Amino acid sequence: MANKHCHELSREVQEGKAKISESLARAQGLQVEGKADEALQELYRARDRSEHFVERLRAAAQMQIELKQYEAAAGAYREILLLDDKIRTACFGLALCLEKLGRWEQANKKVQRALDVDPRRAEAQIGLATCLLHLGQTEEALKIFDACLQREPDCEGALLGKAVALQLDQRLEEAAELYQQVLSLNPNSQDALANMIAIGIAKRAYQIVRDCSSRLLAIQPRSRAALEGLAISAFSTRDYAAAAKYCGDLVQIEPHSFANWFNLGVARQKLGDAPAAARAYSEALGLDSCKPQAYLNLGCAQQEMGELEAARGSYENALRLAPDLEPALWNLGLLSELIQDAERAEAVYSQLVERRPGHEEAWFRLACVRLARGDFERSIEAFQACLKKRSKWHEALLNLGIAYWRMGDPDSAQGYLHEALACQPKSRHTLSVLAALAIEREDFDEALELHGRLVDLGERNPEVLYNAGFLYQRAGKLEDAARAYEKALAERPKFREALLNLGHSYRSLGRDEEAQAMWLKAVEAASPASGTGQPAIDRPQ
Repeated sequence: MANKHCHELSREVQEGKAKISESLARAQGLQVEGKADEALQELYRARDRSEHFVERLRAAAQMQIELKQYEAAAGAYREILLLDDKIRTACFGLALCLEKLGRWEQANKKVQRALDVDPRRAEAQIGLATCLLHLGQTEEALKIFDACLQREPDCEGALLGKAVALQLDQRLEEAAELYQQVLSLNPNSQDALANMIAIGIAKRAYQIVRDCSSRLLAIQPRSRAALEGLAISAFSTRDYAAAAKYCGDLVQIEPHSFANWFNLGVARQKLGDAPAAARAYSEALGLDSCKPQAYLNLGCAQQEMGELEAARGSYENALRLAPDLEPALWNLGLLSELIQDAERAEAVYSQLVERRPGHEEAWFRLACVRLARGDFERSIEAFQACLKKRSKWHEALLNLGIAYWRMGDPDSAQGYLHEALACQPKSRHTLSVLAALAIEREDFDEALELHGRLVDLGERNPEVLYNAGFLYQRAGKLEDAARAYEKALAERPKFREALLNLGHSYRSLGRDEEAQAMWLKAVEAASPASGTGQPAIDRPQ
């Protein structure tokens, strides 16, 4: 009877093993077909019937690791270890899952347990070193990796681990050599390629970045590291079209990444596509609304689009987060001038020069705003501050002269305007202002000389040309006067005063018929806004 019972048990065991093989085979077949969920259901259905519990849990855990379902796989291994805490594959598998989940303290304890069960297992030793590495114990990790490499010089895991340790220790050249060794053993090592990309970026070795990124992308078309590498490389060569493409790919695979949307915005802005840039920055700020640089860039894009009020709001948001963000202050000041909010512009520029007294351009804009507001005394103070920083600053000298003139001090104005002209002798603007001042001072000789210089420089402003003609005519230089009036009329054919005075010049030159023709045109061009026949240049506004 006993022998019969043993025979029956043996038959049950054999039948059980057959069932295991059939179930595992079905699960494996489903996995190959891409039906991972159904494969796991097959294994867990058998588990519910308590058929060969450990084997099925182990198979399920391995499948879940392949699917990167590390939490579920860890749970399966824990169940196995509850039955028998000395099962080597379960000890190591659980440690591996914890590593993948970034739980390094727990992983360290489990891998130590795996080594207690199987001290010579190389994967467990590498796992222990990896845990130590992530726990900041780099030297201890390096010792273990070196010990593994002494036993097996071409151990890919140990080579890769040591390279990571060296990279974290900023020994980039040594790390790169080891990664190259890994790639010679396994050209498709995604970890080695990704880390080589990081080293290339750190060293600004963009050819390495491009090469490794392209290789990695061929292996893994949705690789974040590869796309980031190619985007950074494209930015480095100012290939913004390529940068926009790779950043666009990144936002597709990681749509919740602030950096991906922000970088896409930068690329689009560099391409001159302000609307697309604004959309990207808005997406980025929707993910993280505490980034002042994103608000600044959004404001620039909105300003390019002509959305000035929106741009002002973005600049102010940037300053709310970072009151000292100088580009935001500068842009807000310029925008305030553009929308004719002189009071706000003055306040912003005042804030800029208070924070950075050496900011020359801010002093200049502050002076110009005060000049425009009619605050001549304080504008003069600001222009003087500009000249203390740069004594031969043409624009500051010119505007300082204008400020003195408008304040009623023509002598000081003339001095600074001559200094400005000495800095840029061919400045038409400076010559025009000086000429207007000379006319007001009734210094007609200087006015004539200055207008002559303007004409020689090819000045096409009809008022300036008219004034030149008027001064030539007053000095008895009738041919020169006629030529100046003719040039003024070429620019403005119905310039009544020029027509009248050209007629007078022609009459004095004995060209009566032409004089009559000019006077007839002057009558036809008559209008209430035609002027008085006096010099057209007035003091600058």
